[in-house]
Amino acid sequence: MTRNMKICNALSTVKWVGLLTFMTIVKSCNSPEKFYSADDFALVQKIDAHFHYLTMNEEFLKLASNLNFHLLSPNWDGEYSIDEQMKIAHKIWLSNPKGFAFFGTFSVDSFGQPEFADLTIARIRQCLQGGASGIKIWKNIGMVLKDQDGKFVMIDDPAFDPVFTFLEENNIPVLAHLGEPKDCWLPESEMTDPGDKSYYRNNPEYHMYLHPEVPSYDDQITARDNILKKYPKLDFIGAHLGSLEWNIDELAQRFDMFPNFKVDMAARLYHLQYQSKSNREKVRNFMIKYQDRILYATDNEVHDISGTDTKTTMRNLQRGWMAQWSYLATDSVINNTKGLKLPKDVIDKIYFKNAKKYFNQKQN
Repeated sequence: MTRNMKICNALSTVKWVGLLTFMTIVKSCNSPEKFYSADDFALVQKIDAHFHYLTMNEEFLKLASNLNFHLLSPNWDGEYSIDEQMKIAHKIWLSNPKGFAFFGTFSVDSFGQPEFADLTIARIRQCLQGGASGIKIWKNIGMVLKDQDGKFVMIDDPAFDPVFTFLEENNIPVLAHLGEPKDCWLPESEMTDPGDKSYYRNNPEYHMYLHPEVPSYDDQITARDNILKKYPKLDFIGAHLGSLEWNIDELAQRFDMFPNFKVDMAARLYHLQYQSKSNREKVRNFMIKYQDRILYATDNEVHDISGTDTKTTMRNLQRGWMAQWSYLATDSVINNTKGLKLPKDVIDKIYFKNAKKYFNQKQN
């Protein structure tokens, strides 16, 4: 073969490959996006990544399984005993480790004592040995906990440095509920979410508008961001849209600044709906752009409190799950809000793939 023939053949190959590439791009551009319908709800694998399971009753787990839901249950250092939460979560996990996972937590009762970091790390180890996939941090840090001088303790306090170093070095995921929705610092008349109005009316101790002595909303967010800066390799999930639910631009800014920062949408879907009423495409594009960083979650809670009816609770769970599916996966109009109708591959990530790694943990 002459040199000219080799050159001609090479050019021909380049043109052919280029044509194939061009045709592939055109085909991709012309192929319609694929979407789910309301009828697909029970057929698609899903994870509720923030579901408080506070009972030994496994009927709720069976309901979730029938609807193709896995449940991720975070313990928290609040009104329920952390040891009792751990006991329940461990038992439910043992019975169904593929459909149920949980995050343990630690107490801050020993804060200020010399052994605080060692005790906290020991507790974290205990949680992991009991089957926990990660650790939950709660809003009592920043809003309730005080040091010996009566000063509020923020999450970026140096006393937590050994704890975060341990979490980062051992690749232990963290789910952090730090701060509250911005409504928390507003008078009730200025709140945007009816759910927030009800919650803070019934829990005035957490309505920070009534407690100006508590660190501000901006203080809470700044302290959390300081942790993200200091521990950039930490697998960090900001619960409740990272307490930036009021403005997706603010949330996008953090996503761009902190590559390992993710959020769940627990109890904050209304805020997405609220913003999508005025600019649906902006919210939809945000969800698509950051599809790898958002976990579907509800903050639902099931327990054994006297007077609760299991069947009624299960009906309410299913109704709520389906309504949120309609908003995210379809363009149905619910409560005067048109659904986002996110593409199938985006729904699959938000509802399942982004949280899948917290399941199927090896039993100890």
